[in-house]
Amino acid sequence: MKKAIVTGGCGHIGTYLVPMLVNAGYEVVSITRGLSRPYEYDPAWEKAIAVQMDRDKEPDFAAKIAAMEPDVVVDLINFDLKDTKAMAEALKGTSCSHYLFCSSCWAHGRAEVLPFDPDDSGKEPLDEYGRQKFASEMYLKELFAREGFPATIIMPGQISGPGWTIMNPWANKTVLPFQKIADGKEILLPNFGMETLHHVHGYDVAQCFFQAITHREQALGESFDAVSGGSITLYGYAKLMYDFFHQEPKIGFLPWKEWCDYVGDPKECADTWYHISRSGFFTLEKEKRLLDYHPKYTNVETIRIAVQSYVDRGLIRVKGAAD
Repeated sequence: MKKAIVTGGCGHIGTYLVPMLVNAGYEVVSITRGLSRPYEYDPAWEKAIAVQMDRDKEPDFAAKIAAMEPDVVVDLINFDLKDTKAMAEALKGTSCSHYLFCSSCWAHGRAEVLPFDPDDSGKEPLDEYGRQKFASEMYLKELFAREGFPATIIMPGQISGPGWTIMNPWANKTVLPFQKIADGKEILLPNFGMETLHHVHGYDVAQCFFQAITHREQALGESFDAVSGGSITLYGYAKLMYDFFHQEPKIGFLPWKEWCDYVGDPKECADTWYHISRSGFFTLEKEKRLLDYHPKYTNVETIRIAVQSYVDRGLIRVKGAAD
């Protein structure tokens, strides 16, 4: 039986990936920092091995992963090039035949030509998070080319689904625009509302990792975008939500600086700026061709599922709903 180690095993991606691997016959070790539980329960979790280990507090984290003698390592909580280098060095010469690194769509930076190209070696990330992810991608690709280190890079879009925070029509994470829409009130969007978001269900991101594992030869040395295949404009998103809550659309627009004054929170405004500055769209041509990756959920279906979860958890109050 092959062994797969998943760091961040109970997170947005691991919640779905661990059961996929268990059901495929892998011995699965789920690494978490604390007593985390998956966002959705699956009976397959009873067969997974849970190990608590914090990368930030364990100086020999990579060596301890390697000592478990995994065949596959899926590294979902790696945010720094130095940790990527440490893991690669620790896994060299071991039984590990596939190392999968979780990058991010944030590695792409601003779009110049659309759709985004997962193999673009000239990506210009806008923040340190994206720069570290891109640096790890380039390091792993160079290591594969030079030494044959068996790496694959997966770049998820804006991961969404039941149980966690979803990007809203303002391209940040406050619940306020959802509540305004549910109450039938007007919301104002920045600019003309034409910037795009890229929601993807956590299940489909997990599926992309799984397909890369099962299509190892095609995946080695490659970068893939784990997305839904669809994007939505802020305007389209707002209209979708008015329909979701059975309200008439009341959508206005403001220039950027005026919109930031309207929101009134510098942190939320900055969050929006980073997201809409990376507007564009992704194609799944490479992912379908090499991995046979076919998302289960559209981006619109994912949004509806996530917002319904907000309602079910009482995060959005709907008039007439039972308390």
